[in-house]
Amino acid sequence: MAGAATMSDPKDTLIAAARGAQDQAYAPYSNFQVGAALQFADGSVVTGCNVENASYGMTLCAETVAVAKAMADGKRGGLTAVAVVGSGEEMITPCGRCRQVLYELAGLGGTDPVIHCVGVDVTQDVTLSALLPAAFGPESLE
Repeated sequence: MAGAATMSDPKDTLIAAARGAQDQAYAPYSNFQVGAALQFADGSVVTGCNVENASYGMTLCAETVAVAKAMADGKRGGLTAVAVVGSGEEMITPCGRCRQVLYELAGLGGTDPVIHCVGVDVTQDVTLSALLPAAFGPESLE
């Protein structure tokens, strides 16, 4: 119908939230700003950005910051999607540590969220289980 309003694509909205978080990144050493946005089943979105430290090993990735914020807000499970954007032109995916952190949160609700890995000209959508096959989780401790 001509002139009808269209609803925003949830994927585009999540990516826009990740880009907004990216603007807050503290990356004075690498100059590589990363933003992440987590979508939950209840419709809420939690964002995070990378926070570098002069002691490089202390650096926090955007996904880890977002997961920590979500957990601090009482989110336990219900993770349905994640968007990750970086300041380079190439598409990025969560690092191994972040895949593990996302797996722990997703496991609390038994979900396998889609990860939107964003680049300048391409976005690849992949499930967390495809990014982290044979993951180590709480069930591995039994």
